[in-house]
Amino acid sequence: MMKNKCEHCDGCEKITHRDEVIKKKLNKRLKTIEEQIRGIQNMIDSDAYCNDVLIQLLAISKSIKSVSNEIFRDTYEIKDGKAIKLIQGISEKQDG
Repeated sequence: MMKNKCEHCDGCEKITHRDEVIKKKLNKRLKTIEEQIRGIQNMIDSDAYCNDVLIQLLAISKSIKSVSNEIFRDTYEIKDGKAIKLIQGISEKQDG
């Protein structure tokens, strides 16, 4: 089985080097999602109305999809049709 090597060094495998600005941005968004999840836990504990909980869950789902898309865009240079087709395939699977 062939292992993927990064372009930055010979010793690492399956690692994506990210700019510190990107890391900070992603971590900030993930912490926001974490807070949203805690909010939903509190809503459930306090017997919040079902539709209100579902609306918050939908918002979290969209936030996670947004973070996933950001990671994808940061990882792959979208210069050719292959990356675009891959994005479309992922989107169709998520929506389907």
